[in-house]
Amino acid sequence: MTAELIQPGPEFGRLFYDIEHTAFRLEVREAYNEPSEKADLQRYIDEGWIDRERTSDWLTHVRKVTDEGVRFHRVRVVSLPLSTYNEWGLLEAEVTNRAGDDIRYLPRDQADGLPDDDFWLLDSKTVAKMHFADDDRFLGAELIDDPAVVVEHNYWRDAAWHHAIPRDDFAKQHIEQP
Repeated sequence: MTAELIQPGPEFGRLFYDIEHTAFRLEVREAYNEPSEKADLQRYIDEGWIDRERTSDWLTHVRKVTDEGVRFHRVRVVSLPLSTYNEWGLLEAEVTNRAGDDIRYLPRDQADGLPDDDFWLLDSKTVAKMHFADDDRFLGAELIDDPAVVVEHNYWRDAAWHHAIPRDDFAKQHIEQP
């Protein structure tokens, strides 16, 4: 059994280069204070603009490994009506889904029994429990391979995925597509 803290940035990013089969993320926060998102979010607020051709090192990596058979998927727990941040994220998820990261949505009032913390579940055997500051900045992730904790997170993954709504269906229900 181990638990170690992985710092944000390259150290955290390296976790996604060792995946053999699956990477699942549960996202439960109302917003994330991610510096790389600020300009695109502000442009959406000011102009309604979404970069539908966006590319990044992350999307390139996701495309590569999903083409090789690795499964990336996540569930975003959101409050309704959607905040501007979550509406923007839902529109942005179209690009991420095309890259191979299957993002689905779960209304917060249907998420009973799920944890209040974000996590990645890597190859169904390692939990990366994410830690955030009060201002929603990512501080790092605690890697956990304790079998009881891993089983519990596998259960939460399965429960969330079972009830989550595919991104395109959720978008049709909750926002007007530009």
